[in-house]
Amino acid sequence: MNIGIIVFPGSNCDRDCAYVVSEVMGHSAHLLWHQEHSIQRMDAIILPGGFSYGDYLRTGSIARFSPIMEAVIEFANQGGLVLGICNGFQILLEAGLLPGAMLRNIGLSFICEDTYVRVENADTPFTNSCEAGQIIKLPIAHAEGNYYTDPVTLSALQANAQIVFRYCDKDGNVTKTSNPNGSIDNIAGIRNAKGNVLGLMPHPERCSEDIFSNEDGHLIFSSMLTSLIRRSPLTVL
Repeated sequence: MNIGIIVFPGSNCDRDCAYVVSEVMGHSAHLLWHQEHSIQRMDAIILPGGFSYGDYLRTGSIARFSPIMEAVIEFANQGGLVLGICNGFQILLEAGLLPGAMLRNIGLSFICEDTYVRVENADTPFTNSCEAGQIIKLPIAHAEGNYYTDPVTLSALQANAQIVFRYCDKDGNVTKTSNPNGSIDNIAGIRNAKGNVLGLMPHPERCSEDIFSNEDGHLIFSSMLTSLIRRSPLTVL
């Protein structure tokens, strides 16, 4: 499979994602510069973490207008798989591919730590290697990860199983104290209504092999690649 990883000025997790895709998962990773206009021949797209355009104005607000984003939006609208991690999640929100917005962390400080998240929906192209209710540990590193949306949209996200990950404690309890940034409803990751676009604040690429003593992030990448293989017309069942 060919996985395109968008590189914006200020991206700093693009190589990490490429390493996981190519060296850990054994597929082809392609770094795509933000000024390109085409993502042809890509089977999926990853928007990586970092500080695109220095997070000026608002996180993701400038990157949303990069030339390549028109192709990403078209790709997503045609059903292509798009994964946005941290800053990538913020860009997906700014681009309108996911609903809601990001606010400053409730403590107004940058947070870099391991968190526990509960898999709320295991029936997605990004979580099919997980079990519903499974607790996984993923690192976060952000200053604006406080997800917010209006009550009507939140109700729709809940009703349509679009909330994919929630912050929780190690036992799976979704509590105020297990919420690191103040996100509404403890939301750590959401999908779009069609299910082909996922945004999450934690970094699965930073814990996808056992050398880090935690490979829970491997579940997200293996799920995505399994979904792509199942979709492929060349797949022999």
